[in-house]
Amino acid sequence: MEKLKELPKIYDRRGNLSFIEGLNHIPFSIERAYWIYDVPGGQERGSHAFKTQHEFIVALSGSFDVVLNDGEKETRYHLNRSYKGIYIPPMTWRSLDNFSTNSLCLVLSSKKYDPSDYIHEFEDYWKIKKEDVLSFIEKDLSVRELIDASANEVLLDSCFGKSSIHDCKEFVLPQIHNIAGNLTSLNNNDDIPFEIKRAYYLYDVPAGAERGGHAHKQLYQFIIAASGSFDVVIDDGKETKTIRLDRPNRALMIVPGIWREVINFSGGAICMVLASEIYIEDDYIREYDDYKTLKDENRTL
Repeated sequence: MEKLKELPKIYDRRGNLSFIEGLNHIPFSIERAYWIYDVPGGQERGSHAFKTQHEFIVALSGSFDVVLNDGEKETRYHLNRSYKGIYIPPMTWRSLDNFSTNSLCLVLSSKKYDPSDYIHEFEDYWKIKKEDVLSFIEKDLSVRELIDASANEVLLDSCFGKSSIHDCKEFVLPQIHNIAGNLTSLNNNDDIPFEIKRAYYLYDVPAGAERGGHAHKQLYQFIIAASGSFDVVIDDGKETKTIRLDRPNRALMIVPGIWREVINFSGGAICMVLASEIYIEDDYIREYDDYKTLKDENRTL
């Protein structure tokens, strides 16, 4: 499988958008997402291999190199675009280096954090690679063939009518401090209360831009200011509230049935969203009057 993959890029003068869906753009279901930030220029990070874990790495901002080594050949990839990423299969030694100052690295993984899956020394990796690589891969059932995301009709979520802005929660996320760059990691159903099926992000955003006036019937969203800052305005048809997001370890969870807008972007901000569903157009409500009508009709159901 080709390791360097190009992602969808939706152009917009208010900021461009790219997205990654598990089992669509990448050949695994997303069980964990983490991101490395506050990285000083020139740093090296993450020299290790995984026995069974698959990864996909994207430079959300700035640039860095991903160096892959299968024990026989070393290949260097330079990542500097938000719409390109590197797929890394199990039992591949990988290192991250040559970071530009304040780069932002997003990693999507096929497994939750498991210290026993790491191989931290290259000598140990090469020994296992020669002896046991086939047994590890044969036991790994997390990866499936790539599938086409189907835009099936979406029914209203059971909480759509009754959900309010008070059901939307702010989170202070785990943060692992490191002089070479901080790291925040989220495991499905543990640190984030749903399964991540899609990650998308807004970038190249001009200062003061406004984005994302819509609601969802079934989708849960985890919104993070991966870089810079912006305001999220949430509206349940009766009340509104504005939440400021300005650090990569803070997030806002938005439940189905909430109208939301993202405004007051700082220049160059990156809005990252972890979503509970793949992209399905029928799940969107894009006109506020339609939202109000549907919300009022379903409040008493």
